[in-house]
Amino acid sequence: MTRVFLRPDDVRDLVAEQLGSDRRLAALDRLTGGSKKGAYRLRLDDQTTVILYVWAPAENYWPASSAVPDDPFTDASGAELFAANHAALTAAGVRTPRLLMLDRDSRYLPADIALVEDVGALTLEALMERDPAAAATPLSALGDSLRRMHTTFGPHYGKLAAIARGEASQTRRAEDVITDRALAHLDAAAVRDTRLADAHEQIADHVRHLRRAITAREEYGLVHGELGPDHVLVTPSGEPAMIDIEGLTYFDVEWEHAFLQLRFGDAYPALRPVDLDLHRLELYRYAQVLSLIEGPLRIADTDFPNRQWMLDLAEWNITKALAAV
Repeated sequence: MTRVFLRPDDVRDLVAEQLGSDRRLAALDRLTGGSKKGAYRLRLDDQTTVILYVWAPAENYWPASSAVPDDPFTDASGAELFAANHAALTAAGVRTPRLLMLDRDSRYLPADIALVEDVGALTLEALMERDPAAAATPLSALGDSLRRMHTTFGPHYGKLAAIARGEASQTRRAEDVITDRALAHLDAAAVRDTRLADAHEQIADHVRHLRRAITAREEYGLVHGELGPDHVLVTPSGEPAMIDIEGLTYFDVEWEHAFLQLRFGDAYPALRPVDLDLHRLELYRYAQVLSLIEGPLRIADTDFPNRQWMLDLAEWNITKALAAV
């Protein structure tokens, strides 16, 4: 598809009506890294800034794919999810950029949009690499936030907006959803990589073996779903602020911690996690390895601008998937 991104003239009415007619747009910067929505920094003539999120087809690089019907992590994008999840995080005492305005009526653009507080461009990931000692305080605060989330429980697993509409009463166990999700990712990835095709049965047997070790449990906390240190901004006052929150879901907290262990590495213990079911954690770790093969290989088939990064990520996880069998 031909991608057309925002230009300054596209947002002048938005700036005048929402930020004040006495302020003018000085610059519009499209931020890199996003793959499902557009993120823009609006620089105003009084030296202040805000962030604009845009949910539009031209901003979404992900091609459609088949999915497990009750997978709560499918299609985790959109203004409705953003609004519901922002409210839930705020209620749980979790810092995220303040929501200034949400428009789902195309008043300013032919897309759903949100204006949010600009908390700066420093990610926790960059701070951890540059100055590990300085990262200790926001890491500890992030751990506090995660414990508040992971002890905020819901009656069902699923997206918060769907639960609010009464559409998320589950019919089967969470670990069965993840098992089917993992096997579907394996099937899709094996079409693109002969090594996975050759090891398909061994990998599928390993997934089922991990599933059999898990005992029943129904306790679902708030999880971000994809929380790496690149999805945490550090404010000028040193607070960690979560971003990319559309995937927030009630689910097994082990799903979150499998991803946290992967992305935070040696810094993970600083988050001081809640108690975890180790068998459930092991299944979810391996399922995420398969997800981090299928997703990157799929988006690498598109015009995503950082294709090689995605291919490298898939290769890294292919090695891990094969090593387990």
